[in-house]
Amino acid sequence: MTSNNPAVFLLMVNGQIEAADFPEYDDLYCKYCFVYGHDWAPTSGLEEGISQITSKGRGSQSLVWNFPLDITFKSTNPFGWPQIVVSVYGPDTFGNDVVRGYGAVHIPFTPGKHTKTIPMFVPESTSRLQKFTSWLMGRRPEFTDPKVVAQGEGREVTRVRSQGFVTLRFNIVTKDMKKLGYDTTSIEHSPARTSQQL
Repeated sequence: MTSNNPAVFLLMVNGQIEAADFPEYDDLYCKYCFVYGHDWAPTSGLEEGISQITSKGRGSQSLVWNFPLDITFKSTNPFGWPQIVVSVYGPDTFGNDVVRGYGAVHIPFTPGKHTKTIPMFVPESTSRLQKFTSWLMGRRPEFTDPKVVAQGEGREVTRVRSQGFVTLRFNIVTKDMKKLGYDTTSIEHSPARTSQQL
């Protein structure tokens, strides 16, 4: 039996972590996880995953994963809209796996196909001595919980360096948002915008 007044809406996300651009590095893999608010709950799919190791092709600077994403969330309100956190790892000169980048992006708000490019960053040591000893020991600075990347607390005191980009493709479907009073049409597809352009 279906209800005319739904209490929750659904956000269905599928797509892929397509590729990365890290000019200085090769043989990288990525991990992902979702961060979302208290009112959100995953109903199906995987909340986290780890990809295969990929190498650059001949004549290409791109690292291609094409790693699939598939998850469905339910919620009563849009506060705490889900974000995906991507962490990229690879070997250093001594063969230790070290972090090569962290990044996060909100899941797109409007239904349809979307491509997002995430600028990646890595934490930096605060002094030259710490930098040298971390390089020598193979223990680079990294976050104990990558989900901190999607939160604002404490980020202002973290020293980071930009490093690389990751490209994601999303296919977004929403259900019952309009019935709950949320407009999910994008500006580009709104009727008023289209008639003005003609």
